[in-house]
Amino acid sequence: MSALLEAIELHTFYGASHVLHGVTFSIEPGQTVTLMGRNGMGKTTTIRSVLGLTPPRSGEVRVNGKPVTGWPAHRIAAEGIALVPEGRGIFPSLSVRENLLVAQRPGRWTEERVLALFPRLRDRLAHLGSQLSGGEQQMLSIARALLTNPRLVILDGATEGLAPLIRQEIWAAVRRLRDEGMAALVVDKEVKTLLALGDRHLILLKGRVVFSGDTAAFRARAEENLGLLRA
Repeated sequence: MSALLEAIELHTFYGASHVLHGVTFSIEPGQTVTLMGRNGMGKTTTIRSVLGLTPPRSGEVRVNGKPVTGWPAHRIAAEGIALVPEGRGIFPSLSVRENLLVAQRPGRWTEERVLALFPRLRDRLAHLGSQLSGGEQQMLSIARALLTNPRLVILDGATEGLAPLIRQEIWAAVRRLRDEGMAALVVDKEVKTLLALGDRHLILLKGRVVFSGDTAAFRARAEENLGLLRA
């Protein structure tokens, strides 16, 4: 079986600035991979590179074994990848229901199912996106991504800036997705939660993967790894 997503020796630039230096990783069907690193280490650029939003200058991206390097982002997304972006990216002038409908594709994830996952949204269906709290906007962003019925969901800053109670609700939903076999790439700063959640973990330092391994391997060199993550 092919990996769901493969990034092979990605080198990505912003103008003359060399941001990613040979980033390589893969995600298998049903696998949760976490991506850690301090601010500015290349996490969002890695996501943008695999999704075609900031195409790498060299290297290769494959989805289900198919080379997709150089494809526009919408074609890569149509291969079964959904993004919950940093900053959430909801439509502020549309209602919650309209935000959901605009993304919906046929499949097992339906409006009713995402509302069961995030009951808070059920009471907000007529509210505009701009009227939601930050936590509710994040729930809406995740729900909208699920309604595309992806095989892989990418969460960039899954709980960043949210209140503790809301973070707990988001993590509970992500754990449920994992338990149901949804593959995920999760970026966040809550190391303890990520170690409990993920099958494999990556640490980026200045655009390079400096650690790749499971939770046991992470803990075996915990002091060094945590040092890499401290600001």
